[in-house]
Order: sequence, then C-alpha cells, then structure tokens
Amino acid sequence: MIDFLLIATVLLVSGVISVPLATKLGLGSVLGYLIAGIAISPVLAILHVDVVSLQHFAEFGVVMMLFLVGLELEPRKLWSMRDKLLGLGGLQVITTASIVMAIAMALGQPWSIALAIGLVFALSSTAIVLQTLNEKRLLNSDGGQSAFSVLLFQDIAVIPMLAFIPLLALPELVAQAGTMASSDNGPHSINLVEGLAGWQVAIVTVFSVATVLFVGTYLTRPLFRFIALAGLREMFTAAALMMVIGIALLMSLVGLSPALGTFLAGVVLANSEYRHELEADINPFKGLLLGLFFITVGASINFDLLFSNLGAIVAMTTGLMLIKALVLCVLALVFKLQGFDRWLLAIGLAQAGEFGFVLLSFTVANHVIPAELASQLMLVVALSMLLTPICFIALEKVFSARMAKKSREADAIDERNDIIIVGNGRVGGLVRRILTAAGYKTTVIDYSASQLEMLRRFGIKAYFGDGRSPELLHAAGIDKAKVLVVAIDDKESITELVRHISQHHPHVYIVARAIDRFHVYDLWAAGCRDIIRETYDSSLRMGRSVFEALGYSLENAQELVDQFDARDRKAMVEMASLYKPDVPVQENKAFVDKVKELTDESYIDLIGKGINKNR
Repeated sequence: MIDFLLIATVLLVSGVISVPLATKLGLGSVLGYLIAGIAISPVLAILHVDVVSLQHFAEFGVVMMLFLVGLELEPRKLWSMRDKLLGLGGLQVITTASIVMAIAMALGQPWSIALAIGLVFALSSTAIVLQTLNEKRLLNSDGGQSAFSVLLFQDIAVIPMLAFIPLLALPELVAQAGTMASSDNGPHSINLVEGLAGWQVAIVTVFSVATVLFVGTYLTRPLFRFIALAGLREMFTAAALMMVIGIALLMSLVGLSPALGTFLAGVVLANSEYRHELEADINPFKGLLLGLFFITVGASINFDLLFSNLGAIVAMTTGLMLIKALVLCVLALVFKLQGFDRWLLAIGLAQAGEFGFVLLSFTVANHVIPAELASQLMLVVALSMLLTPICFIALEKVFSARMAKKSREADAIDERNDIIIVGNGRVGGLVRRILTAAGYKTTVIDYSASQLEMLRRFGIKAYFGDGRSPELLHAAGIDKAKVLVVAIDDKESITELVRHISQHHPHVYIVARAIDRFHVYDLWAAGCRDIIRETYDSSLRMGRSVFEALGYSLENAQELVDQFDARDRKAMVEMASLYKPDVPVQENKAFVDKVKELTDESYIDLIGKGINKNR
C-alpha cells in the first residue's frame, strides 16, 4: 500500500509542478507531462517501477479519448468526412508505409521486417495532436479538421494491421521463441482467438464488433433508465466506466484494438440523449489517464540505449519526421490545403504515435521484429512524440497570428455596405441572417475557407481574409461604413480589432462579441461600448424559465430577470471603469473592493419590489 501511495504521489507531484510551469512558458501541457516523465525516470528506477506496465494502464486514457471522439461524431458527420477520411488518411498511411519500407530494405532489413516498421511508423499520435490542437484552438481550422480525419483513419487502420502483422513472422524468430517458451512457465494473457483458424478469427471479430454496435444501439438507454431509479450520481459514473472498460475488455480478448471498439461505441451513442452525461462522466478520467500516459512516455526513454546508439536513433527520428512531413505536405497540396493549414497538417502529424508502442510489442510477441531492434524503434517513437509539442511551438513562431489566418490570398472585395461583419460562425452567421431578413446588405469577412465555400454553395456572398487586416478593412469600405459587427471566436483577435477600429475609425459603431466577463472589461478599455456577452442573453432566458417553473407568471418572471439585467449592466459599467488591463485583477484594490461591495448587495429584493408568485 505504501509503495502504491509513494508512486502515485511522485506521479501527481511531477505533473502538478511541471504542467503549470510549461503552460505558463507557452510550451503546452503535453510537453509539460513529457518533461515530468523524463525528470522522474530516475526516481521510478530507484523505486523499481515497471514503467511499461504503468504505460499499458495509462494507455486506457487513449481508449477513453477515442470514446469521447466517437461521441462527437454523428454517423452523418462521419459520412460527410469520407473524402478526407479515406482519401487523405488512406493515402498518407499507404504512402508513408511504402517509403519507410523501401528505406528499411535499402538499409538491409528483410522485406517482412521493413513492412512491419513501415506500418508502425505510418501512424501518428492521436493523443498528443488532438490535445495540442484543442489547447491552441486550432481543431476547427481547415488544417485541424484534415489532421483529425487522418488520425481517425489511422486509428481505424490499426485493426487490419493487428490482423496482418502475425502473417509476417520470421521462421528463425519463431524457432527461437519456441526454445525460450519451453522453459517459460509464467502467466499468459487470455486470448479467445488463440489457436483458431483464420476464418474462425474473422467470425469472432465480426461478432465482437456487432456486439459493441448492438449494446450501444439497444441496451444503453434501458441501462441508464434503470440506473436512474437509484437516484445516485455516482452510479451514472460507474455505468459509464463499466461500459468503456467492458468494451475495451471484449476487444482485447479477441485481439482487437480496445480504442477502436470504444470509438465505434461512441459513434453509435452520438445521437443518444445520454451523450452529454457520458462525456461529463468520462472526461475527468480521460484527462488524468492521458496525462499519466504522457508522463510514462517521457519516463520510458531508455537513456542508456539512446546514448549508446545516439547517432542511429537521432537519424531515424529525424528521417521519419521529415518523410512524414513531406508526404503530408504533398497530400495537403493535392487536397487544396494552403498556407498555415498545410504546414499545420504536415508538421503536426510528423511524429510516430502511441499505437506504435502497442504494435512494436505486438510484433515482438508475434516474432516479426527482433526485440533488440524493437527497443530502438520504441525510442524513435518516444523521441518523435517528445519533439511534437516543440514543433508546434516552432510553427507558431514562424507563422505569426496574422499568417495563421491567411491560409490563402485574401479575396478582392467588390462592394461597399454600411454594415461589415467579421466572422461568420454560429454568432456572426445568425446576425447576418437577421439583418438580411430585414432588408439590409452586409459585407461578410471570414478566414475559414471551408466555411465560406459552404456559404457560396447556398448563394451567400462572403469574402475570405483576415478581418483584422487594415488593408482588407479599407477594401471593405471601413472609411464609409456605419456599423462593424465583430463576431470572431478568438478573444485576443476581437480585442485587437476593436482597439484598431476605435483608434483609427472612431465614426464606426462597434458591436463586439465578448467571450467572458473579463473580456467585456478588455473591450471596454479598448473603446467598445456595445458589448454582447455570448451566453448572457440565453442565460437570462433560462433564468426566466426557472422562475416560471417555480410558479411565477410570465410577466413576473420577466420582471425579475429585467431587474437583474439592469443591475448587472450597471455593475458592469462600474467594474469596467475600475478595470486595468495591465494589472492582475486580484492586485487591483479598487476593483476587488467593488466586487465585494456588489457581492454583498442583493440584486433583486423580491419582498421590497412586491413581486410574488401569486401577483
């Protein structure tokens, strides 16, 4: 018990210290976890911790992550991704595997070993890439969505790889393993397909996948309705974990990827009314286990083996990342990705992936790759994963924020309207529709090429470009415009644009989207006086609905909400006047005192106003 607590303490302390520091320095959480693993590897060695076994446990974080990815993908959305999923993803895996195989054969490896190495190195790290793209808010960009499609195909491709790799077994390794096995009486893992003929394995595999689909489609709803009878929140969490672990176990028993099984279950449940419940229950476990997995990757680096083969391993790692980046760059051109999006795809997926550890262990167990070579290849996988966050940082340094928005040359704007809308997502798009319905013409600018292409298919005119660019704004007629609607979804970009317009075009009335409460203060300081908090109005309507559910009439419920709204808007102006953008709020005494004063006051005095349910 003490050993377990000691190891857990070491892991948690390393993560708690290194990740905030790495994030503060702009390195990202993934690199923080990897550095933590490297830092504590000597401690784990002293404690005689089996890092490989710990990594197998931590890989369950990847399983949970793919389950959550599946929950976000409705089958209809998955079908809409088929071109990039099969085209871009399929070509990347086939091309990369072929090139790596050819190089390995040129270096003297047998074709079977070379092919196995090619398949292993064709995969990229779903865990690191998705985590990094989410943190940097790049997942919804064209490059981010293309990377997601490739990763999705790679994860699905693991299944045929697991089925195919045993066919590459080398007779001499099989004979050597047979000699060793005769003296090995250790425990063996359970495998339901061991010893079965190929057609029997196929039947078991199909039946297992069908079981996952059947459970997700027909048994989940009755199960959660039954659990709801207990009225205990922890039972939902237990049921969610039971489902994910059970599916992973079933897949493992039949020799399939547990991650793929949970991904399929997630896709099936994407339309379920329990989707958000499952996400909320699984997400904390996923985050912790993914962090632990990254720590074990850093801790698993065998520095003795690395330094004894430093030249060869560094050359293999560098060569692999260059090959994958080149292949992805060419494919990005074929699929019409340009500028920052092309490099985001190429550099973001240039590493080997976490499934590389699984497949390399699998190749050794099935006598395909010698254990000594597999150990060196695992170092290549680990080092490439370690370098990936650094590559993302370098990419951001090379491409400025403005270049990141300019994936291609900005469109020429051939109209002048009184209203300019920058950003045509879920906020800007709705504003445009409201104004168009009232008969007003708008000039719409957005930086998502795919979004604009979709709009044009519906006959909606919009222009590609960075809405913060003074040149583009001038071309859009900002000098004569009356209103600018700022509806992009990046906090810093919104503030930067508002500040520029306030200083250089004070005649323009600005309506700006605020991401949160403190963003309101930033925008007020930048000169904007019409600031719309993106969730504020919907929250007021929800509050009114709660009052009605408690028995208030619609009029009284609305009056209560209006009172709160009036007080809150007045308070926001008072707080904004005290806010100092360059001073942390906790160090701004006047601001802190005002917050305390407003907190002590009652926003709505129900008795004083004479409002009650029955009036």
